[in-house]
Amino acid sequence: MSETETEQDWHCSGCGVKIQSEEPKKIGYAPSSALKRDVVVCKRCFRLTHYNEIQPVAIEDDEFAAMFHSLHTKDALIVKVVDIVDVYGSWISGVQRFVGKNPVLLVANKVDLLPKSTNRGKLTNWLKKMASDEGLKPLDAMLMSTVSNEGVEEVINRIDELRKGKDVYVVGCTNVGKSSFINKILKLHGHEGDHFITTSHFPGTTLNLIDIPLGDEKSLVDTPGLINRHQIAHLLSPKSLKAITPKKELKPTVFQLKEEQTLFLGGLARLDFIKGAPSSFVVYVANDLHIHRTKREKADDLFENHAGVLLTPPFKEEGEVTFELKKHTFKIGAEATDIVYSGLGWIRVQSEGATIEVYAPKEVGVSVRPSIHA
Repeated sequence: MSETETEQDWHCSGCGVKIQSEEPKKIGYAPSSALKRDVVVCKRCFRLTHYNEIQPVAIEDDEFAAMFHSLHTKDALIVKVVDIVDVYGSWISGVQRFVGKNPVLLVANKVDLLPKSTNRGKLTNWLKKMASDEGLKPLDAMLMSTVSNEGVEEVINRIDELRKGKDVYVVGCTNVGKSSFINKILKLHGHEGDHFITTSHFPGTTLNLIDIPLGDEKSLVDTPGLINRHQIAHLLSPKSLKAITPKKELKPTVFQLKEEQTLFLGGLARLDFIKGAPSSFVVYVANDLHIHRTKREKADDLFENHAGVLLTPPFKEEGEVTFELKKHTFKIGAEATDIVYSGLGWIRVQSEGATIEVYAPKEVGVSVRPSIHA
């Protein structure tokens, strides 16, 4: 850092926010001693990296949105990253309108979390169809994992093919792995760890645009994650969020259900098998999330008396409140169907003509799709 630079020129290399050393409780604070280092990180990123401790931020949703909406003024390749375990919850509505005429590459991260029974080709085709249904016409759709490295090199090579000398903007909702992806690019190109972008499983880690020079005087830009308020992560305490966040490959759990039986996914979601032949219901959620089966006639009382205690998360001992659950009704056709709870997981059902009632917190999206499993 040159002697002519002032504090106002410094930005955190972890989250991109402007550095200040006057107000410890405000965004961008770093002690004066930290400003003498070649690479400066704010206190928030330091605590997050070394102690896995998240500090609340005061940047409002509309500030994040304003940065995103400015993309239509750029001449760039837009790389839209989604979480393959939570595509609906991590989807940015109206993205085609926001990016204007810029080309888009759609990348689904965290494919390492999917069970080995997942059909990659079927999954990619479904991803393209879902994008089309949402009004997005990407040049391509690809799968990757920044944890296992599956597909990462292929995505990087595809970006280089598609950008045609333009800047590259990496966009997406919070916690889809944008910064992890850029860190992977830096690591593959021999950059030191001190220059890496701060990442975590907490929403809203990147706070400003982070500009990384490319070799042809263009830039790779990490953008703040937009917050989708219907994602279940934003309703939960850190302990609950940890319990529902997959860390390893999802291990499917099979339940044989008859009519008038109920499954609870902790105290956060519920499925009632109303009508149909006895069938297998395969649950794909974080391995630490407790699943409870009961009779439908007992389900209301069980939820009222045991949500947050037996049915966890949420955790009443942490002072966390239980949620009002909203009902959704689906009729299942001949094809195997996934019932998807945004941010939580999905349940595979194959029972032609069955009637299913599912419940989730009213803020959380629930949807169905053709099953992504072979």
